[in-house]
Amino acid sequence: MKKLALALSVIAAISSPAQAEGNVEAGKAKSLVCAACHNVDGNSMIDMYPKIAGQHATYIEKQLHDFRSAMQTGGKEGRMDPIMGGMTAALTDQDIKDLSAYFASQAQSVTPVENVPELGEKLYKGGDMSRGITSCMACHGPDGKGSELAGFPNIGGQHANYIKIQLTKFRDGTRNNDLNGMMQDIAKKLNDEDIQALSSYIASLK
Repeated sequence: MKKLALALSVIAAISSPAQAEGNVEAGKAKSLVCAACHNVDGNSMIDMYPKIAGQHATYIEKQLHDFRSAMQTGGKEGRMDPIMGGMTAALTDQDIKDLSAYFASQAQSVTPVENVPELGEKLYKGGDMSRGITSCMACHGPDGKGSELAGFPNIGGQHANYIKIQLTKFRDGTRNNDLNGMMQDIAKKLNDEDIQALSSYIASLK
């Protein structure tokens, strides 16, 4: 019986129409409203806003859905943000796919980082087992590119200030839309010095 159910589910998956994919050109046209914070190509010039150029399309898509969900549920679900909540409230699922495809297709700019603390590299590559901190490299890779299939974002070369803000939010629980609470568990074990050092090191990755 179990084999039959499995076979039927496989057939249904094969037979069902493929999900509509994002259209880069359509996303480019729709991205004009995003330019004020993220710039026309997704390389934000304001370090409190993320560079989304070159980010995995599926990750961008998830974040946009989460922002919209938080807006629709009064913060009970998703990722609450007063700016992004308003920006995503009227987006359709196809709008989200198109925007994600467009920004993912753009090349991320490189911002030189000076005076990167050794602690940042140490924590990123090896963690700190004495405090139960796993290495960032385990999920995000040696160059910070992450894994689209696994849902781990590209963080290499991101603005240090943005990374610092997000790690702090994960630590205090004001951001909780991470996969299985993984980032919250790690961030809770980081002190301010750790976060500052990690943010600088991650920003320096290319």
